[in-house]
Amino acid sequence: MTNPYTVLGIDPGATDEEVKKAYRELAKKYHPDNYADSPLADLAQEKMKEINEAYDTIRNEREKAKASGSSYGAYSAFAQIREYINAGDFYEAGIRLDAVKQSDRNAEWFYLKGRVNESRGFFFEASRCYDTACAMDPQNLEYRDAANRIRSNAQNFDNRRYGGGTNAGGCSSCDICSTLICADCCCECMGGDFISCC
Repeated sequence: MTNPYTVLGIDPGATDEEVKKAYRELAKKYHPDNYADSPLADLAQEKMKEINEAYDTIRNEREKAKASGSSYGAYSAFAQIREYINAGDFYEAGIRLDAVKQSDRNAEWFYLKGRVNESRGFFFEASRCYDTACAMDPQNLEYRDAANRIRSNAQNFDNRRYGGGTNAGGCSSCDICSTLICADCCCECMGGDFISCC
């Protein structure tokens, strides 16, 4: 869905009253009854559906923000940061997360920070953020799934790296030595010398 604030044509910092006012004006303008005998009836109905979804999304975000003690601006900022993450713009998401005040860094903040860290390959930091998000909001399945996924990936990586499990493989020191000796032999066959001591 498009940013709900964009749909209603308001700023994320708008008051509840401003949100209601914008919703009412758009609902009055695009209500399907206004287009009953018009070829635009289907478009008006789609637009009205989008307006209703945007209004419901904003109301739900704000109710969650009230329940968690966050400010509206912080919660709507998290919704925007999610959009950046979903679009693959982890750089912008990281900048916006770092700009969030310490007092507004709730479970959602730690989860999103974990997503950004994971995208950058900082798996230990991502795991720490996911664990913090889970501790702050233990009922959230999304946070728990992320924490479990990164733990599972870490175990699989360790198994491959250290030769355990069915996914064993990778490059050991024996592989490196064998490759160097082979390269030296090839160089000597061509009149060069890759490793001077051999």
